[in-house]
Amino acid sequence: MNYLIFLLIGLVAGWIASILLKGRGYGMIINLILGVIGSFIGGTIFGIFGIHLNGFFGLLISATVGAIVLIWVVGLFSKK
Repeated sequence: MNYLIFLLIGLVAGWIASILLKGRGYGMIINLILGVIGSFIGGTIFGIFGIHLNGFFGLLISATVGAIVLIWVVGLFSKK
């Protein structure tokens, strides 16, 4: 059940990241997928630095940061 919630939070994070990046992403579907992957990355990065955000909004913040970072990093290596 936790994975389903984490997946949904990642999708929302990808959607928020696509709005915040305003055209610098890769389209809604790819940004949603990157949001899911980025949510895992964001949670890991925040954990490494000892930042533990609890609750839905805490997870959403860390997932969104991870999604934005991942979309930015992918942008560095793509020829878009």
